[in-house]
Formats: sequence, structure tokens, C-alpha cells
Amino acid sequence: MSIIALILLVALLIPIMGIVVDSPIGRALARRLEGPQASPPAITELAKKVELLEAEVDDLMRNVQVLQDENAFLQRLLEDPAQRRTLPPANNP
Repeated sequence: MSIIALILLVALLIPIMGIVVDSPIGRALARRLEGPQASPPAITELAKKVELLEAEVDDLMRNVQVLQDENAFLQRLLEDPAQRRTLPPANNP
């Protein structure tokens, strides 16, 4: 009886193992067992370019913020007539 149970167990494990190995989880485990792979040089260059572009975007965002602050200041100066000072009339000799 134990031999029949063992054969039946092996017969049932074969399709189960096939399903597990073919699943995304099985492929992920296989990639993890293979170890880390070096990234191609094109991807490394692309990553450097992306980092440079992100730095440029940050610089541009700071510059835009400074320009917005300066614009707001000038708008306040132009809109507030109480702070606008005029020159006194000229003395005509």
C-alpha cells in the first residue's frame, strides 16, 4: 500500500511542480537563485542622463520660483498707490 501511495504522490507532484515553476513566482525565484546580473552599459548611461535631467529640472524649478517671487513683489509695488512716491514739483526760477 505504501508503494502505491508513493507512486500516487509523485504522480501528483509532477503537474504541481510544473505549474509552480511556470508561474511568475517560480520565475522570480529562479532569477533570484541565478544571482545579480550586471546592467548593460546603455542602461547605465541612460540612468546618468536621467539624473542630470532631474538636476536640471530642480535648478529650473528654483529659478522659476525666484522669478515668481520677483514678479509678485513688482506687482505689489505697481498696485499699491499709497506706497508710490512722487517727486515734488520743480521750482521754476
